[in-house]
Amino acid sequence: MVELSIIIPTFNEEEYLPRLLESIKKQNYKKYEIIVADANSKDNTINIAKKHKCKIVKGGKPARGRNNGVKISKGRYLLFMDADGMLPNNSLDKLIKEFKNKDLDVASVYLSPLDGDILDDFLYFLWDIWERIMQYIDPYLTGAFLLCKKNTFKKIGGFDESLSVGEDHGFARVADAKGFKVRILRKAKVGTSARRFKKEGRYLMSSKFLFWAFHRSYFGEVRSKSIGYKWK
Repeated sequence: MVELSIIIPTFNEEEYLPRLLESIKKQNYKKYEIIVADANSKDNTINIAKKHKCKIVKGGKPARGRNNGVKISKGRYLLFMDADGMLPNNSLDKLIKEFKNKDLDVASVYLSPLDGDILDDFLYFLWDIWERIMQYIDPYLTGAFLLCKKNTFKKIGGFDESLSVGEDHGFARVADAKGFKVRILRKAKVGTSARRFKKEGRYLMSSKFLFWAFHRSYFGEVRSKSIGYKWK
């Protein structure tokens, strides 16, 4: 029986996707399906997804890929993950139980960098503190691990594909505004790659995040294509 649909948007993820899929396979929780929403990858991503018996749907930017994945999903719960993430052993069962026990509608987790250094650890620590505080005010949830009820997803209207950045934060904000219970799960941290920090630089990425947070707080969600980031 499929209870959970795990939806992963991809674009040229042959380096990271196997690690994520193997970490899912090793979980003691087994009532899931995996849907890969691929944006015309030119590498071996599709073959990797097929090898792991994932369902495959046409993707695009993350918001579109996630929305398309939901269209073919069978689970009553939806879990959106980034392809460069990784689940700690037997963490999925703990996180889903916490989600149910707290009767949440939408939830995310604290993150831990998989391939960073001490500075990356510190930056993610600051982000975790920010998430913890803001979950009660104006939630910032991460698309690296975003769990929700499918009925809630439908009532929210899915991810806003017009946003150039922060579609995961926008989703959480709409959920909160509509009265859904949005929180951070604490039973386990989820691993994520620090590749964007490495590619664009820690100072530049930190500055971008601060600017985006300021923009959405005072001017609304970011829709300008010139402000967004390149995917991969």
